[in-house]
Amino acid sequence: MSKINQKICKLGLILSGSILLITNPGNRNYEQYASTKLNNYLKDNVCSEATKNLRKPCLILVDLARPQLNFAIANQTQRQNFLFFSIYQTDLSIPSALPDYHFETLGIFDKFYTYSAESSE
Repeated sequence: MSKINQKICKLGLILSGSILLITNPGNRNYEQYASTKLNNYLKDNVCSEATKNLRKPCLILVDLARPQLNFAIANQTQRQNFLFFSIYQTDLSIPSALPDYHFETLGIFDKFYTYSAESSE
């Protein structure tokens, strides 16, 4: 391999590493992502199973509880930062009729990918 090719490869690796480092999403971004996902899950799965008369109050209650859900997510999440990407593990237990949940999410390129979601039902 010529010296020019070696320099181009090194520059490419440095540039790729820099992009990964810059696009590793932080805790606040994860908390927003997880809160939105949980909010949608509760509305789509929990409220949709409520009786017709309780469906609308359930939706309102989920929206009102969002700040508390954000707080619970922020306090029950462990982040493993690998510089280029992060893994978030959330053990969510909310005192209610809902089961406890364990989520594992990969954060990379300013995006999140939840690859494990388990409930303790």
